[in-house]
Amino acid sequence: MNPKFIRRSCLLFILLWSAATFGQTAAAPATQISTQSAQTSVASAAAQQGTAVSYASVSQVNGLLAQLEATSKSAQDDLTKLRIEKWKTDGSTKKQTLGNVDAVQRNLQSALPEIIAQLRNAPEDLPATFKLYRNLDALYDVMGSVAESVGAFGPKDDFQSLSNDLSSFEGTRKQLAERLANLAASKEQEIVRLRADLKTAQAAIPTAPPKKTIVDDNEPVKKPVVKKKPAAKKPATTAPATAPGVTPTAQPKQ
Repeated sequence: MNPKFIRRSCLLFILLWSAATFGQTAAAPATQISTQSAQTSVASAAAQQGTAVSYASVSQVNGLLAQLEATSKSAQDDLTKLRIEKWKTDGSTKKQTLGNVDAVQRNLQSALPEIIAQLRNAPEDLPATFKLYRNLDALYDVMGSVAESVGAFGPKDDFQSLSNDLSSFEGTRKQLAERLANLAASKEQEIVRLRADLKTAQAAIPTAPPKKTIVDDNEPVKKPVVKKKPAAKKPATTAPATAPGVTPTAQPKQ
């Protein structure tokens, strides 16, 4: 089996899965990022992440995302204009290309806007940045397959339009890859610094000396105390009892 075909099939599956996961939503329109809106994004990101996010970092992310949104809108328009059913080729090729186009459009309309929103809310979040890069990687390869088919069987104008979209996607992907490397290096430096601070704080904590128990081997052994038994009480003496019916006789007076 052709390895290139297998790789494209896997990428197509990723696009379909991403679109189904994030649901159907409209792609956000491209907007120009002003100084005021960028400063607002800095404050929002800092509040959500609990750490200060630099203005330059947020500006870079917003520029990338605005460029990506504009490319996404252009690509959707160009894909909609394709007339694949009129191509002079076999039905299998048409069916495969139509499936790829459908997968790309669903990704651009649902999965991609959701990932962009996540990264916009957390500009320096590594997982969100990597998720966008991975989605762009799959999107670029599947859309590249569509462009190849358009170049072989479709009008030149359609091929040129898709080629421009692909070039823009590739530029954004390269910038994301560079940002990922910078963020990873920055996070690594932060971890090293935090570990050093922790070690310094632990060293500054005073530790109480352990209590010592002294055992004197020369000390005489104490004899156990023997409790004395209490003396038995003597029974009380009682007067002799008088036989019943006998009256004691009075003693004669002297």
